[in-house]
Amino acid sequence: MLLQLDPSTGLPVYRQIASAVRRAISDGEVSPGERLPGARDLAGALGVNMHTVLRAYGDLRDEGLIELRRGRGAVVRPGSVSLAGVRHVVIELAETASRHGIEFTEIVAMLEEEMT
Repeated sequence: MLLQLDPSTGLPVYRQIASAVRRAISDGEVSPGERLPGARDLAGALGVNMHTVLRAYGDLRDEGLIELRRGRGAVVRPGSVSLAGVRHVVIELAETASRHGIEFTEIVAMLEEEMT
């Protein structure tokens, strides 16, 4: 799993890391049950603080995509592939809407129209 950070996006580093892992899960690059790189190792490879990686992993855990196990690290949860794909699209939608000044209610109306 190759992660690249882009300082020009304006997104916090932990969100870029979480997004890259989400994308790797949804693209099948990382399989359910597979162990992710340790926070210390990933932080060293990316040149960031370990707590930044832990925050990204914490967000992914809260979303139900990974499990954090003491001594075993971060493991991709079964069933997370489809959830990761949808989550990734929702986050991109929210960021795009925000950049273009589109209101939340407008987004909800669009989604309701498309899902009925």
